[in-house]
Amino acid sequence: MSPILATALQLLALVGALALVYRPFGDYMAAVYTSPKHLRVERCLYRCVGVDPDARLRWPAYLRAVLAFSAAGVLLLYALQRLQDTLPLSLGFEAIDPDQAFNTAASFVANTNWQSYAGESAMGHLVQLTGLAVQNFVSAAVGMAVAIALVRGLAHRSTRRAGDENAGGGELGNFWTDLVRGVVRILLPVAFVSALVLVATGAVQNLAGMHEVHTLSGATQHIPGGPVASQEAIKELGTNGGGFFNANSAHPFENPGGLSNLLEVFLILVIPFSLTRTFGTMVGNVRQGYAILGAMGVIWLGAVLAVTASEFAHPGTAAQLAGGAMEGKEQRFGEGASALFAASTTMTSTGAVNAFHDSFTAFGGGVALLGMMLGEIAPGGVGSGLYGMLVMAVVAVFLAGLMVGRTPEYLGKKIGTREITCAACYILITPALVLSGTALAMALPDGEEAMTNIGAHGFTEVLYAYTSASNNNGSAFAGLGADTPFFNTTLGLCMLLGRFLPMVFVLALAGSLARRAPVPATAGTLRTEKPLFSGMLVGSVLIVTGLTFFPALALGPLAEGLS
Repeated sequence: MSPILATALQLLALVGALALVYRPFGDYMAAVYTSPKHLRVERCLYRCVGVDPDARLRWPAYLRAVLAFSAAGVLLLYALQRLQDTLPLSLGFEAIDPDQAFNTAASFVANTNWQSYAGESAMGHLVQLTGLAVQNFVSAAVGMAVAIALVRGLAHRSTRRAGDENAGGGELGNFWTDLVRGVVRILLPVAFVSALVLVATGAVQNLAGMHEVHTLSGATQHIPGGPVASQEAIKELGTNGGGFFNANSAHPFENPGGLSNLLEVFLILVIPFSLTRTFGTMVGNVRQGYAILGAMGVIWLGAVLAVTASEFAHPGTAAQLAGGAMEGKEQRFGEGASALFAASTTMTSTGAVNAFHDSFTAFGGGVALLGMMLGEIAPGGVGSGLYGMLVMAVVAVFLAGLMVGRTPEYLGKKIGTREITCAACYILITPALVLSGTALAMALPDGEEAMTNIGAHGFTEVLYAYTSASNNNGSAFAGLGADTPFFNTTLGLCMLLGRFLPMVFVLALAGSLARRAPVPATAGTLRTEKPLFSGMLVGSVLIVTGLTFFPALALGPLAEGLS
C-alpha cells in the first residue's frame, strides 16, 4: 500500500469514528451539565470542599472560583516537585529546581504541559500520579466549565426589559458542580477505557523503576517503567500533551504502533468537536452547533492537508536524496501519520508529539505554528476551543452588522459595546504575549545563548516557544535549549497569563450576554446556522487573527521555506 493511500485511509477512519460518536457523546455532555441530579460520589466531594452545588454564580463569583482553584493547583504542584526527594516512589530523583518547578506547575495547571525536563529521569511516580496526572484531569475540566458557562450565557433568556441590562441576574451556573461533573462523568470514564485499550496495544502500565538490560553491542541500558498508559489516555483526551517520557508520543511505551496512534489522535479531537453538539443542544438549536463544527472542520482539515502535502513533498537536497522527509519521524508512523498527529495536536491545545516538529519541513512546521497562532480553535482545546470559536462568532456577527448597517445579534442577543470590548480584549491577549515574549528573548543574551540554530530557523524556534506557551499548547521546536531560568520564568508567566486572562473576558462576556433580553428574529437577522455564516466565521478567524502574525511568520518559516 502506498504511503499516500495509507494516510488517506487513516484520515477517513478518523473522520468516520468522530462522526459516529459526535451526536451521542455531544448530547451526553449536554445532559451532564444540565442534569439537576448529583451522584453520591459528587455529593461527597461537595461536602469535602464545603460548597453548595445548587448555588447559582454570577460571572465574578464564577471567575473567582476558577482562579482560586487554579492558584491552589499551582502551589500544590510546586510543593510536590520541591519536596520530591523526601516523598515515596521518588525513584531516587532529586527535588526539582525552583525555576523549573514553577514552569512545570504553571504549565500543567494552565493545560499547557510544556516540559523543559525529561520525565523518565526527573519525575518520580508519586509526582507523576498525584501531581501531573491529576492536573491533566482538572485543568481540562476547568476549560470545559468555562465553555459551558459561556454557552449558558448565550442560552439564558432574561425577562428583563430592554435597556435594563444593569440590573441583577445573569447567573452562569456553579463552577464546582461543572468541575466535578466534567471529571467524574466525562473525563474519568473515557480515560479509564482508553487506558485499557492502550495497554492492549502495548503501552506500559506499572509502578516499576528502572530495568537494566543488555544491548546487542554488549552495553548496559536502563529502561524505566511507570504508569504510562493511564497518563497517556488523559493527556490526549484532556488536550494536555505532557508525556511520561521525554520523547512523548514518539516513545513506543506511550504510542506502540499505528492503531494506538490513531486512537490517540481520536482522543485529542473527540471532546473539542463533540462540544459543538453540546452547544447546539444547550441553546436549543443543533444547527447552530453544526455551523460552528463546519468552521472548525474546514480549518482543521485544511491544516492536515497542508502539513501532509508539505511533508510528502519533502523539499530540500537532503530530503530529496533520502526519498522522504523522515528526519525526526518514527518509521512505524511515517510521514502521513506524523503529519496528521502534528496538525491535530497544534490545532488543539494538546502539544503531544509523535515526531519532532523542529525536523519538519519549513512549510510543514510553519502550518503547525500557524495552527497555534489562530488561537487553537479548530477544534481547539477541551473547552477552550469552543469558547474561543464562540468569541470569534461574536466578532463575525459584529463585522457583518457593520457591513449592512444593522445592530449585530447572535442567538437572539444584541452584541453591544460591552460584548465586543470583551471579545476584542480576548483576541489581543495572546498576540501581545507571543510577540512581546519573542522580542524580549531575541533582544537579550539569555535568548541568544539558548539558540542552537541561527537565521530564520533559530528565530522560528523562539517564536514557536512563546506561541506554544501563550496559547497553552506545550509542543516545542526542540532545537531551543529552554531549560534556563530566563525561559522557565518567562514561558511560565506566558502560560498563566495566556490561560487565565482570556477566561476573565470570556466569563465577563458570558455574564453580559446572560443579562441581555432576547430580541425577536426579523427578516434582516443574520442566519448564523447557515453555511454562509460558517464561511464568514472561517474568514474572520484567518483575517482578524492570522494576519496579526504574518510579519513574524514572514521572518521565520516563510523566509526559511523560500530560501
